[in-house]
Amino acid sequence: MNTLTRHTGAHVREAVIGELVAVQALYAELRPDDPVLAPEDASRLWRGIVDNPYACVVVAEVSGQLGATCMLATIPNLASGGRRIGIVEHVITASAFRRRGFARQVLRHALSLAWAQGCCKVLLLSGVAREEAHGLYESVGFRGDVERGFVAKPAPVTIVRPHTPEQPA
Repeated sequence: MNTLTRHTGAHVREAVIGELVAVQALYAELRPDDPVLAPEDASRLWRGIVDNPYACVVVAEVSGQLGATCMLATIPNLASGGRRIGIVEHVITASAFRRRGFARQVLRHALSLAWAQGCCKVLLLSGVAREEAHGLYESVGFRGDVERGFVAKPAPVTIVRPHTPEQPA
């Protein structure tokens, strides 16, 4: 499903296989401290997203450049009559394209894809201090007063090198 928004000139659609580098550039703006993936790992992961009927990266293309993105994944669900649950992550607008409505457009498109899959709800987590982003999310239909989200992250990994006979224990 593609959408061309006339008032902004953005072409909102699902990303395609050849856009990995452009999407990674957007991700680097949101998460500059993330480890850089090896090209072969990034390509493998990207193909897994693009080829997955239940996951996609939505992009707003403006004058041949990706201006904004978000990722939608839907998961099976035994409750709610078996309707899927959608999850939106990584809502990003490139700094050169901010305040022009592109994030709103990719979010609306992601929601329309989720509803087309029969999702009973779509979840989106946001940092508690990101008040401006919360206003954006509310403007497209997300509500922060319906359910409460929690996040668990793994403990930092400590690398333990195995003992070798040449090294003292």
